[in-house]
Order: sequence, then C-alpha cells, then structure tokens
Amino acid sequence: MSRVLVTGGAGFIGSNLVDRLLADGHEVTVVDDLSTGKLANLSEARRDPGRPLSFSRLDITSEAMDKTVARARPEIVVHLAAQIDVRRSMVDPTHDAMVNVVGTVRLLEACRRHGVEKVVFTTSGGCIYGEPPVEDLPIVEDYDGHPHSPYGAGKRGVEEYLYTYQALYALRWTSLALGNVFGPRQDPAGEAGVVSIFGGLMLQGRPVTIYGDGHQTRDFVFVEDVVEACVLAMKAADGLRCNIGTGRQTSVNELFALLADLSDYPHLAERAPHRPGELRHVALDISRARAELGWQPQVPLWDGLAETLDWLRS
Repeated sequence: MSRVLVTGGAGFIGSNLVDRLLADGHEVTVVDDLSTGKLANLSEARRDPGRPLSFSRLDITSEAMDKTVARARPEIVVHLAAQIDVRRSMVDPTHDAMVNVVGTVRLLEACRRHGVEKVVFTTSGGCIYGEPPVEDLPIVEDYDGHPHSPYGAGKRGVEEYLYTYQALYALRWTSLALGNVFGPRQDPAGEAGVVSIFGGLMLQGRPVTIYGDGHQTRDFVFVEDVVEACVLAMKAADGLRCNIGTGRQTSVNELFALLADLSDYPHLAERAPHRPGELRHVALDISRARAELGWQPQVPLWDGLAETLDWLRS
C-alpha cells in the first residue's frame, strides 16, 4: 500500500489509473485543473466515501502545488498532467513549455522538498524520436532522433530534469514513452485520440475526415495496458525510459476500416491535406518494458476498439 498522487487524474488515462490504484488498496490524491479532465471520470471512484481518494482542482504550474504535495505526503507521484495537442504546441510553443516543462519542474521541486520517493513520468513515443526511417521501426529507447514539434522537445527536456533530480536529490523516476493510447473515457471531442474521434463520429453517422493519404501508421495501445505499465513502473525500471506500445503499425486507413466494420458505418472517409507536425510512421520496440517491468500488452486491437465503441455508445 502506498500514498500515490496522480496529476491529470481526472483525465482519460489518469482516471482509469485512479480506479486501478484504489482497487489495489492505495491511498490516492488527484490533482487536475479540469481543463480537459472531467470530474465525471472519477464519479465511480468518488461515490464510495470510504475509499481513500482526495481531489484538488489545481494547475500544475501553480505555486500551490507545493502545499498540495506537502499535505498529501505521497510516496509516489504519477505525472500525467500535460498539454497534449501537438498542433497547439506548433501554434503556441510558449504555452506548451509553461505547462509541460515549467509545470513539471515545479512538481519536481515539490517532490524533492516533501520526501517523494519516485516519479513515474509519461512521455510520447510518437513525438520524442523524431521521424525515423521505416527500416528503423519499431524504434528503441536509445534511438538517436530529435523531436519535430515543440511538444516532443518539451517532453525530451523534462527527462533531462529527471536525470538531474535523481543525481542531486536521489529522486527515483521512470519515464514511459506511450504509443497512441485509446480506450474508454477518451474524449471524442477532444484535442487528440483518433480512435475516439472517429468512433464518436461514426456512431452519430457524421462525416469522418482522414488527413493526408491515410497510409500514415501509429502504434495503438489500449488504456488498460497503459495503466498496468504505470502500476509496474511504480516499483521498477528506475532511471529508465520504457516504450509502452505493441511494436505493430496500424495505418489510419486500416483503423477507419476496423471501426467502420465494428460500428456498421456505411460511408467513405472524407479527405483533407496532411497536417504539419504529425509524423508519418510510428512503432515502438517494447523489449525493455518486457525485461525491466515484466510488461507486455494484453488487449488485442480489435477487442480494445470494440470496448471503446461500447463506452462511446453508453
């Protein structure tokens, strides 16, 4: 049993993680400014007054983070709060850096002041490695690539701070480089998440737009598997980045076809120009996660898509 603070805990991944942590018997504090997260995502967790869950509506860039960490006294922090829109980072890189870099440094300062033992950080396996050639896929963690967006650059920069805080203050950390996470509670009207966006539109019978030729590929990983990786990383893989994906590429055209089949969507996709800042191909080598975390994905793509559509219908 541990005291765990989850930033972004009212969001898509965060709320699924909170449910798991509570089920495992941990005492959980959620920090979320509700800019993209929703209290409804925590409704089941908050319904039982006997469950050890507290919530603070707070921006991670706020100076009040220090008091929140001091009050919660977490042993472990799982840091999910972020500005996650790659396109917004291209338009407003300063805002992206304020949230993702400055906000994280403020959190790390609070952690080292108040005795946090470990930070589990989530980064983007689709952005931090740049645009690898197809022959280098699936990509390994020590690939010598550079981000192609301010969002990716900020996420890479935070890992340097993690190294520094470990060297200076013995603050342990693990960084999880996530593939394209999908599943229940991902907002179909949100800033990211092609599965929920496509699925939500299909269930309403509305037009679905594919940007570019649709041959671009992603490594889709189900949220339940990502939650398992976060739980395992709380006690393992110190000082390491671990890719969390499937190692398999699925094109946007293939994804459209799968979702159309599952939802009985009768229309063809509409087409629009490729959007700048988006990568062509992504797939993540997960050998390190297997070796260091004892983790591997359990939910096949088809099953995860079906479960996501069931949630969208509800």
